[in-house]
Amino acid sequence: MSRSKLERLKINVPKLPTTAVGSYPKFPYLLEARKNFQLGKISREELFELEKKATRDWISLQEEIGLDVLVDGEMYRGDMVTYFAENMDGFALSGLVRSYGNRYYRKPIIVGEVRWTGPITVEWWKFAQELTQKPVKGMVTGPYTMMDWSFNEFYPSREDACLALAKAIHREVKELWRNGAKIIQIDEPAISARPEELDFAIEAMKTVVEGVDAYFIVHICYGAFEFIYPRMLELPVDNFDLEMSNSSLDLVELFRLHPFTKDISFGVVDVHSHIVEDVETIEQRIEKALEVIKPEQLWIDPDCGMKTRTVQEAVGKLKNMVLAARKVREKIDG
Repeated sequence: MSRSKLERLKINVPKLPTTAVGSYPKFPYLLEARKNFQLGKISREELFELEKKATRDWISLQEEIGLDVLVDGEMYRGDMVTYFAENMDGFALSGLVRSYGNRYYRKPIIVGEVRWTGPITVEWWKFAQELTQKPVKGMVTGPYTMMDWSFNEFYPSREDACLALAKAIHREVKELWRNGAKIIQIDEPAISARPEELDFAIEAMKTVVEGVDAYFIVHICYGAFEFIYPRMLELPVDNFDLEMSNSSLDLVELFRLHPFTKDISFGVVDVHSHIVEDVETIEQRIEKALEVIKPEQLWIDPDCGMKTRTVQEAVGKLKNMVLAARKVREKIDG
Protein backbone atom coordinates (compact mmCIF):
# COMPACT_ATOMS: atom_id res chain seq x y z
CA MET A 1 0.00 0.00 0.00
CA SER A 2 2.71 2.48 0.98
CA ARG A 3 4.76 1.79 -2.17
CA SER A 4 1.72 2.71 -4.25
CA LYS A 5 1.31 5.85 -2.13
CA LEU A 6 4.91 6.82 -2.79
CA GLU A 7 4.28 6.41 -6.51
CA ARG A 8 1.03 8.40 -6.36
CA LEU A 9 2.78 11.23 -4.55
CA LYS A 10 5.60 11.06 -7.15
CA ILE A 11 8.23 10.33 -4.48
CA ASN A 12 11.02 8.68 -6.41
CA VAL A 13 13.02 6.33 -4.19
CA PRO A 14 14.72 3.02 -5.00
CA LYS A 15 14.12 -0.31 -3.29
CA LEU A 16 15.55 -0.23 0.25
CA PRO A 17 15.73 3.59 0.33
CA THR A 18 18.36 5.04 2.65
CA THR A 19 17.73 8.02 4.89
CA ALA A 20 18.64 9.54 8.26
CA VAL A 21 16.46 10.18 11.28
CA GLY A 22 16.88 13.92 11.67
CA SER A 23 19.72 15.49 13.62
CA TYR A 24 23.38 15.57 12.63
CA PRO A 25 26.36 16.68 14.71
CA LYS A 26 27.00 20.39 14.57
CA PHE A 27 30.24 21.44 12.90
CA PRO A 28 32.87 22.97 15.21
CA TYR A 29 32.36 26.41 13.64
CA LEU A 30 28.64 26.28 14.49
CA LEU A 31 29.23 25.07 18.06
CA GLU A 32 31.60 27.99 18.54
CA ALA A 33 29.06 30.39 17.05
CA ARG A 34 26.25 29.12 19.29
CA LYS A 35 28.48 29.64 22.34
CA ASN A 36 29.45 33.14 21.18
CA PHE A 37 25.79 34.02 20.60
CA GLN A 38 24.93 33.00 24.17
CA LEU A 39 27.81 35.18 25.38
CA GLY A 40 26.57 38.12 23.32
CA LYS A 41 29.66 38.15 21.09
CA ILE A 42 27.79 37.70 17.81
CA SER A 43 24.33 38.75 16.64
CA ARG A 44 21.34 36.52 15.93
CA GLU A 45 21.79 37.35 12.23
CA GLU A 46 25.41 36.17 12.26
CA LEU A 47 24.38 32.92 13.94
CA PHE A 48 21.56 32.46 11.43
CA GLU A 49 23.98 32.72 8.50
CA LEU A 50 26.21 30.05 10.04
CA GLU A 51 23.19 27.80 10.65
CA LYS A 52 22.38 28.16 6.95
CA LYS A 53 25.98 27.35 6.02
CA ALA A 54 25.89 24.23 8.22
CA THR A 55 22.62 23.13 6.60
CA ARG A 56 24.18 23.58 3.13
CA ASP A 57 27.23 21.61 4.24
CA TRP A 58 25.10 18.70 5.49
CA ILE A 59 22.96 18.62 2.34
CA SER A 60 26.18 18.44 0.29
CA LEU A 61 27.59 15.68 2.51
CA GLN A 62 24.38 13.65 2.27
CA GLU A 63 24.41 13.90 -1.52
CA GLU A 64 28.08 12.90 -1.59
CA ILE A 65 27.33 9.92 0.69
CA GLY A 66 24.45 8.90 -1.57
CA LEU A 67 21.43 8.95 0.75
CA ASP A 68 18.10 8.69 -1.06
CA VAL A 69 15.93 10.79 1.28
CA LEU A 70 17.65 13.71 3.03
CA VAL A 71 17.08 15.70 6.22
CA ASP A 72 17.97 19.30 7.03
CA GLY A 73 20.18 18.14 9.93
CA GLU A 74 18.53 20.39 12.54
CA MET A 75 21.42 22.85 12.64
CA TYR A 76 19.03 25.50 13.96
CA ARG A 77 17.74 23.37 16.88
CA GLY A 78 19.03 22.33 20.26
CA ASP A 79 16.60 19.95 21.93
CA MET A 80 13.65 18.96 19.73
CA VAL A 81 11.00 19.47 22.44
CA THR A 82 12.43 22.74 23.75
CA TYR A 83 12.70 24.11 20.20
CA PHE A 84 9.00 23.60 19.51
CA ALA A 85 8.01 24.90 22.94
CA GLU A 86 10.01 28.08 22.33
CA ASN A 87 8.04 28.65 19.14
CA MET A 88 4.48 28.08 20.44
CA ASP A 89 2.26 29.96 22.85
CA GLY A 90 1.47 28.42 26.21
CA PHE A 91 4.98 27.41 27.28
CA ALA A 92 7.62 28.63 29.69
CA LEU A 93 11.03 26.99 30.13
CA SER A 94 12.44 25.50 33.32
CA GLY A 95 16.08 25.16 34.25
CA LEU A 96 18.30 22.41 32.92
CA VAL A 97 17.04 18.83 33.33
CA ARG A 98 19.13 15.73 32.61
CA SER A 99 17.92 13.85 29.53
CA TYR A 100 20.38 10.93 29.54
CA GLY A 101 24.09 10.50 30.21
CA ASN A 102 25.56 13.99 30.35
CA ARG A 103 22.92 15.48 28.02
CA TYR A 104 20.70 18.22 29.43
CA TYR A 105 17.77 20.22 28.09
CA ARG A 106 15.52 23.01 29.33
CA LYS A 107 12.29 21.21 30.15
CA PRO A 108 9.23 23.12 28.93
CA ILE A 109 6.38 24.00 31.28
CA ILE A 110 2.85 24.18 29.92
CA VAL A 111 1.51 27.31 31.63
CA GLY A 112 -1.40 28.24 29.35
CA GLU A 113 -3.37 27.24 26.29
CA VAL A 114 -1.00 25.71 23.75
CA ARG A 115 -1.30 27.45 20.39
CA TRP A 116 0.54 27.38 17.04
CA THR A 117 1.27 30.98 16.12
CA GLY A 118 3.14 30.51 12.85
CA PRO A 119 5.55 28.25 10.94
CA ILE A 120 8.29 26.68 13.08
CA THR A 121 10.26 24.48 10.66
CA VAL A 122 8.77 25.38 7.27
CA GLU A 123 11.36 27.93 6.14
CA TRP A 124 14.20 25.61 7.12
CA TRP A 125 12.58 22.75 5.20
CA LYS A 126 12.14 24.98 2.14
CA PHE A 127 15.74 26.17 2.37
CA ALA A 128 17.05 22.58 2.54
CA GLN A 129 14.78 21.32 -0.25
CA GLU A 130 15.91 24.10 -2.58
CA LEU A 131 19.49 22.82 -2.23
CA THR A 132 18.79 19.35 -3.67
CA GLN A 133 16.73 17.42 -6.20
CA LYS A 134 16.30 14.58 -3.70
CA PRO A 135 13.32 14.56 -1.32
CA VAL A 136 13.89 16.19 2.07
CA LYS A 137 11.76 15.06 5.01
CA GLY A 138 9.78 17.58 6.99
CA MET A 139 10.32 16.89 10.70
CA VAL A 140 8.18 17.85 13.69
CA THR A 141 8.12 16.78 17.32
CA GLY A 142 4.99 14.76 18.09
CA PRO A 143 2.30 15.72 20.59
CA TYR A 144 2.72 12.76 22.94
CA THR A 145 6.45 13.38 23.36
CA MET A 146 5.89 17.15 23.71
CA MET A 147 3.43 16.39 26.52
CA ASP A 148 5.52 13.67 28.19
CA TRP A 149 8.73 15.69 28.21
CA SER A 150 7.10 18.84 29.59
CA PHE A 151 5.75 19.83 32.99
CA ASN A 152 1.98 20.37 32.75
CA GLU A 153 0.66 23.17 34.95
CA PHE A 154 -2.39 24.08 32.87
CA TYR A 155 -4.38 21.16 31.45
CA PRO A 156 -6.44 18.92 33.77
CA SER A 157 -4.82 15.71 32.48
CA ARG A 158 -1.99 14.36 30.36
CA GLU A 159 -4.53 13.36 27.73
CA ASP A 160 -5.96 16.88 27.51
CA ALA A 161 -2.46 18.32 27.13
CA CYS A 162 -1.56 15.77 24.43
CA LEU A 163 -4.71 16.39 22.38
CA ALA A 164 -4.25 20.17 22.61
CA LEU A 165 -0.69 19.79 21.38
CA ALA A 166 -1.91 17.58 18.53
CA LYS A 167 -4.12 20.40 17.24
CA ALA A 168 -1.21 22.84 17.35
CA ILE A 169 1.26 20.47 15.68
CA HIS A 170 -1.32 19.65 13.00
CA ARG A 171 -1.08 23.30 11.92
CA GLU A 172 2.68 22.94 11.42
CA VAL A 173 2.27 19.67 9.51
CA LYS A 174 -0.37 21.21 7.25
CA GLU A 175 1.91 24.19 6.56
CA LEU A 176 4.81 21.91 5.63
CA TRP A 177 2.53 20.02 3.24
CA ARG A 178 1.14 23.22 1.68
CA ASN A 179 4.69 24.29 0.96
CA GLY A 180 5.51 21.04 -0.83
CA ALA A 181 6.75 18.55 1.79
CA LYS A 182 5.70 15.09 0.62
CA ILE A 183 7.43 13.09 3.36
CA ILE A 184 6.75 14.24 6.93
CA GLN A 185 8.24 12.62 10.01
CA ILE A 186 6.58 12.88 13.43
CA ASP A 187 9.13 12.29 16.19
CA GLU A 188 7.53 10.33 19.06
CA PRO A 189 10.37 8.71 21.05
CA ALA A 190 8.25 8.71 24.24
CA ILE A 191 5.20 6.93 22.84
CA SER A 192 6.00 3.56 24.40
CA ALA A 193 6.69 5.03 27.85
CA ARG A 194 3.18 4.34 29.19
CA PRO A 195 1.35 1.60 27.27
CA GLU A 196 -1.90 2.49 29.05
CA GLU A 197 -1.85 5.86 27.22
CA LEU A 198 -1.52 4.41 23.73
CA ASP A 199 -5.23 5.01 22.98
CA PHE A 200 -4.98 8.77 23.25
CA ALA A 201 -1.55 8.79 21.60
CA ILE A 202 -3.21 7.18 18.56
CA GLU A 203 -6.08 9.69 18.74
CA ALA A 204 -3.55 12.54 18.87
CA MET A 205 -1.73 11.22 15.80
CA LYS A 206 -5.02 11.07 13.90
CA THR A 207 -5.44 14.78 14.61
CA VAL A 208 -1.86 15.56 13.53
CA VAL A 209 -2.19 13.91 10.09
CA GLU A 210 -5.86 14.66 9.36
CA GLY A 211 -6.50 15.98 5.85
CA VAL A 212 -2.81 15.93 4.84
CA ASP A 213 -1.93 13.75 1.84
CA ALA A 214 1.72 13.09 2.65
CA TYR A 215 3.80 9.98 3.30
CA PHE A 216 4.00 9.93 7.11
CA ILE A 217 6.81 8.43 9.16
CA VAL A 218 6.69 8.13 12.94
CA HIS A 219 10.06 7.90 14.67
CA ILE A 220 9.99 5.89 17.91
CA CYS A 221 13.32 4.99 19.50
CA TYR A 222 14.66 3.15 22.55
CA GLY A 223 11.23 2.09 23.78
CA ALA A 224 9.62 -0.98 25.29
CA PHE A 225 7.93 -1.89 22.04
CA GLU A 226 6.91 -5.32 23.30
CA PHE A 227 4.28 -3.59 25.47
CA ILE A 228 2.65 -1.65 22.61
CA TYR A 229 3.18 -3.99 19.64
CA PRO A 230 1.23 -4.87 17.52
CA ARG A 231 -1.31 -2.24 18.69
CA MET A 232 1.06 0.57 17.74
CA LEU A 233 0.40 -0.35 14.10
CA GLU A 234 -2.93 1.45 14.58
CA LEU A 235 -1.06 4.76 14.46
CA PRO A 236 -2.26 6.36 11.18
CA VAL A 237 1.16 6.57 9.52
CA ASP A 238 2.82 4.83 6.59
CA ASN A 239 6.23 4.06 8.05
CA PHE A 240 7.61 3.30 11.52
CA ASP A 241 11.19 4.45 12.08
CA LEU A 242 12.53 2.18 14.82
CA GLU A 243 15.77 1.70 16.75
CA MET A 244 16.98 -1.86 16.13
CA SER A 245 20.77 -2.14 16.36
CA ASN A 246 21.20 -0.85 19.91
CA SER A 247 18.88 -3.64 21.12
CA SER A 248 20.60 -6.37 19.06
CA LEU A 249 17.70 -6.60 16.56
CA ASP A 250 15.55 -8.35 19.17
CA LEU A 251 12.36 -6.91 17.64
CA VAL A 252 12.84 -9.21 14.66
CA GLU A 253 11.61 -12.09 16.81
CA LEU A 254 8.53 -10.08 17.77
CA PHE A 255 7.81 -9.51 14.09
CA ARG A 256 7.94 -13.27 13.52
CA LEU A 257 5.06 -13.66 15.97
CA HIS A 258 3.07 -10.66 14.73
CA PRO A 259 3.92 -9.65 11.14
CA PHE A 260 4.78 -6.01 10.55
CA THR A 261 2.10 -4.67 8.21
CA LYS A 262 3.43 -1.20 7.38
CA ASP A 263 6.70 0.19 6.03
CA ILE A 264 9.61 0.28 8.43
CA SER A 265 12.75 2.40 8.63
CA PHE A 266 15.04 -0.17 10.22
CA GLY A 267 17.90 1.18 12.33
CA VAL A 268 21.05 -0.58 11.14
CA VAL A 269 23.73 1.53 12.87
CA ASP A 270 23.89 2.31 16.57
CA VAL A 271 24.09 6.08 17.06
CA HIS A 272 25.08 5.70 20.73
CA SER A 273 28.28 3.88 19.82
CA HIS A 274 31.50 5.54 18.65
CA ILE A 275 32.25 2.44 16.58
CA VAL A 276 31.75 2.88 12.83
CA GLU A 277 30.18 -0.43 11.84
CA ASP A 278 31.75 -2.09 8.81
CA VAL A 279 29.78 -2.71 5.62
CA GLU A 280 29.53 -6.45 6.23
CA THR A 281 27.99 -6.00 9.69
CA ILE A 282 25.38 -3.58 8.35
CA GLU A 283 24.68 -5.87 5.41
CA GLN A 284 23.99 -8.73 7.84
CA ARG A 285 21.56 -6.54 9.79
CA ILE A 286 19.66 -5.65 6.61
CA GLU A 287 19.46 -9.30 5.65
CA LYS A 288 18.17 -10.10 9.15
CA ALA A 289 15.42 -7.53 8.62
CA LEU A 290 14.51 -9.16 5.31
CA GLU A 291 13.78 -12.41 7.14
CA VAL A 292 10.57 -10.80 8.46
CA ILE A 293 10.06 -7.68 6.31
CA LYS A 294 9.33 -7.61 2.56
CA PRO A 295 11.85 -5.62 0.48
CA GLU A 296 9.15 -3.18 -0.65
CA GLN A 297 8.40 -2.35 3.02
CA LEU A 298 11.99 -1.78 4.12
CA TRP A 299 13.83 1.53 4.48
CA ILE A 300 17.39 1.70 5.83
CA ASP A 301 18.59 4.30 8.36
CA PRO A 302 20.44 4.80 11.68
CA ASP A 303 18.79 3.99 15.01
CA CYS A 304 18.16 7.64 15.88
CA GLY A 305 19.44 11.16 15.29
CA MET A 306 23.22 11.47 15.09
CA LYS A 307 23.79 14.73 16.98
CA THR A 308 25.72 12.92 19.73
CA ARG A 309 28.36 11.62 17.32
CA THR A 310 31.27 13.50 15.75
CA VAL A 311 30.96 14.59 12.14
CA GLN A 312 33.57 11.99 11.16
CA GLU A 313 31.70 9.19 12.97
CA ALA A 314 28.36 10.18 11.45
CA VAL A 315 29.76 10.35 7.92
CA GLY A 316 31.55 7.02 8.36
CA LYS A 317 28.42 5.25 9.62
CA LEU A 318 26.26 6.70 6.83
CA LYS A 319 28.75 5.86 4.07
CA ASN A 320 28.95 2.23 5.16
CA MET A 321 25.18 2.10 5.56
CA VAL A 322 24.63 3.27 1.98
CA LEU A 323 27.22 0.82 0.63
CA ALA A 324 25.59 -2.07 2.53
CA ALA A 325 22.11 -1.15 1.28
CA ARG A 326 23.38 -1.03 -2.30
CA LYS A 327 24.97 -4.47 -1.96
CA VAL A 328 21.75 -5.99 -0.61
CA ARG A 329 19.72 -4.20 -3.29
CA GLU A 330 21.93 -5.76 -5.98
CA LYS A 331 21.37 -9.22 -4.45
CA ILE A 332 17.60 -8.74 -4.44
CA ASP A 333 17.59 -7.53 -8.05
CA GLY A 334 19.65 -10.57 -8.99
